[in-house]
Amino acid sequence: MAALHAALLAALAVGCTSNTGATGSGTDAKAGPGTKSIAQPGKYRTLFEPCGSVGSSALKDLLPGTVGLPDKQQQEILRGSASSTFDTDRRVGCAWKSDAPDASHSLSLDIERVVSYDPAVSDDDRAQELFTEKQIAAAVPVATEAPTASASASAPVSGTPSIDATEPAATLGSRMLNSIGDAAYLDDDLASAAAGSTAQRRTVSVVFRTSNVIATVVYTEQSGHTTVIPESKELQEKAQHLARNLVKKFSD
Repeated sequence: MAALHAALLAALAVGCTSNTGATGSGTDAKAGPGTKSIAQPGKYRTLFEPCGSVGSSALKDLLPGTVGLPDKQQQEILRGSASSTFDTDRRVGCAWKSDAPDASHSLSLDIERVVSYDPAVSDDDRAQELFTEKQIAAAVPVATEAPTASASASAPVSGTPSIDATEPAATLGSRMLNSIGDAAYLDDDLASAAAGSTAQRRTVSVVFRTSNVIATVVYTEQSGHTTVIPESKELQEKAQHLARNLVKKFSD
């Protein structure tokens, strides 16, 4: 494999030094003319500014603790906090948080543009590999939002959550999604807010891939009352809605 990799890199170097066959398209070429296999570059070469990617009305809905606060405090919360990254063309992120007596909410975005350094592997394929690794690490089962009736009937036998066509998808547990980007999954986790605490915290993550970009939306609600458990339905619906809007931004 090492010898093959070296040979591919050598072929790439030869292709890059030749002026023949240039397209002038400005895309990241994976290999030059004369190579046997040319992996396609990714669709995206830059990333949008994440803290400005979510409108103020959407943020107020996601962060209800901002309602009623003085304008200055609201602006500080809605501005968000940008993640520190070495290259904003490769990775960006932003986080928001609001507190209220009943519950606190937090939202974060992490957006990564994947580049394959293997001339034989496209950026999209490498992004899918990384996406699958994330899915496996999150222990999200491979399933769609709307399986066949026979699959739903067999679910109680296999021990996996059944998916009824009449049941809103947002009431279900962690699963693959089939309507966001090229591939997506949702992870729903309920845990204690902290060691020794009886307060409950639910974290809903939606991870999706569109071409060579992987984006992660993490939406969390921590209850302010020990007897109240944050519900999945609303958190999942809002996280998915935001993820769908982010996909549209990549298409703009």
